Amino acid sequence: MIRSPFVTETQPLESQLLDAALAHVAFDGWSSATLAAAAAETGIEPALARALFPRGGVDLALAYHARGDDAMLAELAAADLSEIRFRDRIAFAVRARLEAIDDKEAVRRATTLFALPQNAAAGTGAIWQTAGKIWTALGDTDTDFNWYSKRATLSGVFSATVLFWLGDDSDGHTATWDFLDRRIDDVMQFEKAKAQIRGNKALAPLLAGPMAILSRIRAPQSRDHMPGHK
Repeated sequence: MIRSPFVTETQPLESQLLDAALAHVAFDGWSSATLAAAAAETGIEPALARALFPRGGVDLALAYHARGDDAMLAELAAADLSEIRFRDRIAFAVRARLEAIDDKEAVRRATTLFALPQNAAAGTGAIWQTAGKIWTALGDTDTDFNWYSKRATLSGVFSATVLFWLGDDSDGHTATWDFLDRRIDDVMQFEKAKAQIRGNKALAPLLAGPMAILSRIRAPQSRDHMPGHK
């Protein structure tokens, strides 16, 4: 079995199980049945497989998502983005994340899994972590409320783009990249409007209270406190 290049040597069994599971996801989804089949194929004891992935399919899907994040980070580390606009760096990162794992059915099954109420928090947390990794990789140094707002905004862009990508059959996914550019342009327009409002002296008295509250919000000292962190 070919081991994923995105998993460290401290996680060989998890990598083996995930690789084996991918062949079953199209038929059984991200489920306990898929985990059991992967354990049987790899020769890993079922009890050990369950210990590595306590929630079965949910943890398998999260591991698959994390693998895509790792691939994206490797792509960002290798790319020279110094000469392009910051909004284009964000677009590059999101595109790199989608191109990191091209098994649409696995992503589609994961989307269905995390749409279930009992799994929604885990799915939201995974997307939040992806957004956070993108901002960190691009050099974000905010420690105030903007730390949260940037990740929330990018999470929305990423989620919408993934859903569009799942249904996109255009050549080279050009329709998806156009969709992504439009979403980022919308965000940039929103940020421009926010800056204009903050710079409006007539609104300063009305904004004084809310801005004072927001100024007290700080980013977590450790990224382990990000929503959905496992």
